[in-house]
Amino acid sequence: MKILLDTCTFLWIVADAPELSENAKRTFSDPGNEVFLSSVSAWEITIKNGLGKLPPQVASEYFVREQRENHNISTLPLDEASAFHLSGLPNIHRDPFDRMLICQAIEHHLTILTSDSMISQYPVRVVW
Repeated sequence: MKILLDTCTFLWIVADAPELSENAKRTFSDPGNEVFLSSVSAWEITIKNGLGKLPPQVASEYFVREQRENHNISTLPLDEASAFHLSGLPNIHRDPFDRMLICQAIEHHLTILTSDSMISQYPVRVVW
């Protein structure tokens, strides 16, 4: 299975946070799954870090890259084809970062690992 991490899921994984469900941990740890973090999530983390909404840490570019490498997570760039799915999405979720993750999941046939129940209302596979 090809997995796209929601931004919160990525942050919970690297912090080994209790918010992670047992199924999410198993799915992430399964060596048969290919796991991705979107460049959209790197953008979101950088913005929230700059606004002081995340715990103090090293610069986002080093944190995200280091944690991706430490946890064997591949990067997924935002491509034009994914962005074009945005116009066809119903206006269920207002978060622009999550909406772009949904577009990427649609375009690349990815399963989103997220606890966000609103995302499951879109035509994507969600695991939690």
